Amino acid sequence: MKEILPGAAIGVLGSGQLGRMFAIAARRMGYRVHTFSPEADTPTGQVSDVEVTASYDDLDEVRRFASNVRVVTFEFENVPAATAAAAAERAPVRPAGAVLHTTQHRLREKTFLSRAGLPVTPFRVVRRLEDLTAALVELGCPAILKTAGFGYDGKGQYRINHPAQAEAAWHGVGRQEAVLEKFVHFAKEVSVVAARSEDGRFVHYGVVENEHRNHILDVTIAPARVTEKVAAAAEELTRTVFEKLDVVGVLCVEFFLTHHGDLLINEMAPRPHNSGHFTFDACVTSQFEQQLRAVCGLPLGSTRRMTPAVMVNLLGDLWTGGEPDWAAAAAVENIKIHLYGKLRARPGRKMGHLTALAPTTGEALETALRARDLVAAGPKRQ
Repeated sequence: MKEILPGAAIGVLGSGQLGRMFAIAARRMGYRVHTFSPEADTPTGQVSDVEVTASYDDLDEVRRFASNVRVVTFEFENVPAATAAAAAERAPVRPAGAVLHTTQHRLREKTFLSRAGLPVTPFRVVRRLEDLTAALVELGCPAILKTAGFGYDGKGQYRINHPAQAEAAWHGVGRQEAVLEKFVHFAKEVSVVAARSEDGRFVHYGVVENEHRNHILDVTIAPARVTEKVAAAAEELTRTVFEKLDVVGVLCVEFFLTHHGDLLINEMAPRPHNSGHFTFDACVTSQFEQQLRAVCGLPLGSTRRMTPAVMVNLLGDLWTGGEPDWAAAAAVENIKIHLYGKLRARPGRKMGHLTALAPTTGEALETALRARDLVAAGPKRQ
């Protein structure tokens, strides 16, 4: 592949915070950024050179968009496969549409992982209530019923604690194709963000530890507090995923770490990931610059982490009592503030994040949580 050099236009399907941070990295390196989504004045659009507002189903508009850029990439995985295919008629799409097709659908994803011999949570396909009833007998309770497609941040998931809850859960997922997973009593949730170039070079950011609240990522600790054996296993499993899927670009693999020290792949995201946001401040090359380098055919950058880091998400709940106290957070040494430019705050919506840098993960965690508490205290003083 011939390199796509600075000055070229890069197309992004999607317009949220991931695209925003990608655009910042790309423009810093001299690229132009075009974004495509159904909304206007978006987080990505605010920092892009061109913002195209159209439906993903408007394939003619997708083709026109792709005709004006040198390469197309994604900032979220729920772009219809037909959209990726239409873009590919006019420009290279990286990661390829086939990667998107596999990872945006839980059943296809888990089937791929299982057939590849990779460790996954035991699961069953559910297409009707009778399938769910039978699957609960096989896997037992508790279990998690998840819609097969278009789910993130816990959406489309229902925990079943007793077989009598099966019908309610089936209606809860809209009586559509779903996956039932055996509930895993895990010790930690960890993830690995990595990148791969077209010539097969693979780099990763190490294993990070994730804490969730209400199914939404709350805290990421880098590096994860795990053994060297677990870290090496997670990194090698991630490499295998990249090679089996033939990924060109950035992808995140999320794992459950069991109390016995085993790793189970939970989900994959074919794009930069919330758990990799710390790389913007703590690493030589951020996950967003790495995505740019990979899709443009440039050499991948160093993933060296210069210091331990902790990221905490800022959700719309912080705005309930008024504008958060940004000055208080800015006064905390070694805190970086990232806000996404979203026009409306609502509970559970990711509005930004804080990253704390410190000599140890313990100090970084204490600093990040303290800074977020100070931000939240602002409205209460008004």
